[in-house]
Amino acid sequence: MSKQPRTHLVIPDAHAHQDYNNKRAEWLGHLINDIKPDVVINIGDVADMPSLSSFDKGTKGFIGRNYRKDTNAAVDFEDRCWGVVKKAKKRLPYRVKLHGNHEHRIVKAINASPELEGAISIDDLLERDYYDTVVPYVGNTPGVIDIDGIHYAHYFVSGVMGRAIGGEHPAYSLLTKEFTSCTQGHIHTMDFAMRTTVGGRKIYGCTAGVFQDYDADWAGECNKLWWRGVVVKRGVVDGQYDPEFISIARLKKEYS
Repeated sequence: MSKQPRTHLVIPDAHAHQDYNNKRAEWLGHLINDIKPDVVINIGDVADMPSLSSFDKGTKGFIGRNYRKDTNAAVDFEDRCWGVVKKAKKRLPYRVKLHGNHEHRIVKAINASPELEGAISIDDLLERDYYDTVVPYVGNTPGVIDIDGIHYAHYFVSGVMGRAIGGEHPAYSLLTKEFTSCTQGHIHTMDFAMRTTVGGRKIYGCTAGVFQDYDADWAGECNKLWWRGVVVKRGVVDGQYDPEFISIARLKKEYS
């Protein structure tokens, strides 16, 4: 018996930040209402969490950062998106949230300073209020979930050191190292690759870009390399699908 094809919507790294608005989340909610995906996969890094950054602590740019403002920015993003969907009183899709390295900053901070236990928590992001399934880190690497034959993770690792798969052709690298259809976020660029097995089955590698409509100060010229939008996968069966890439600019034009 053939499986019923489904539609997936992939939301890459949103990086909700206290200094920038989350209007794009409302446009995303309207898109969900229009295309009615069966599954929404949030690939992680909804929360930017600059207050817990270990890279620029002690620098001038660190001044004024606040943990509660960081978590509130992430909750505001979810409220704006899912508030639009719930207001339409339509059937909710199955909703999956994967932890990215920015959400994992909370866990790392507690591990590094146990006295923070109880003062801060990953639960401050209220993820289970918005998602049916939450996929946390496993040790120091992002968790992986298989949905309709596609493996999703914030990023996939390679080698015993657990380094993120990337490189000049990251989507192709995913296929050569994971040997199955898989999609990740994390690197903020969009890339897509397809290969065919000896039996004729298609496998797809995808890096999904970023759902961030502002330039990050730390990224400098790298901001120009990022693709900003969401990925829609239609007809998903056994890891095979028809992809569509919808930019934030297109969402803004349609829904603002």
